[in-house]
Amino acid sequence: MRPLLVCTLMAALIGVIHVQPAAAADDPVVGTWKLNPGKSTFKSGPAITSQTRTYSQSGDEITLDMKTVSADGKESSLHTTYHLDGKSYPVTGDTDYDNLIGKRLNSHMAQFTLKKGDKVIGHSTRTVSKDGKKLTSTSRETLSSGKSDNVLVFDRQ
Repeated sequence: MRPLLVCTLMAALIGVIHVQPAAAADDPVVGTWKLNPGKSTFKSGPAITSQTRTYSQSGDEITLDMKTVSADGKESSLHTTYHLDGKSYPVTGDTDYDNLIGKRLNSHMAQFTLKKGDKVIGHSTRTVSKDGKKLTSTSRETLSSGKSDNVLVFDRQ
């Protein structure tokens, strides 16, 4: 009787463990990143003097909080929570775009389409280095202030 009880309990435990969904793997972008202006390239559009990006993750949902200081000293904040599933998600705090569509290209790269309403205003790609110490964001956008074509390099904090 006792071996039967132990086997039943083990089977029940294995069943509970088996049906639990696996947690999504952490995206390597998760963490805090600070702009390295000396390594960044502002080909066109307004330069920024500082930017801090903080990414967090819950399951497969990623949240970005971004604080930026422009060349004229103006501060701005952006917030979005998204999935890398090709669907549109809202963005708050930016006057040039109000939603984004993200797609994972590989384990260290994601591509985004930036939209204002239904109109595409630009595209960006973010890449985390294999050693996880650098984040590179390449973007091409048509903003209210003109065209922007930049490569931003960030250091992990």
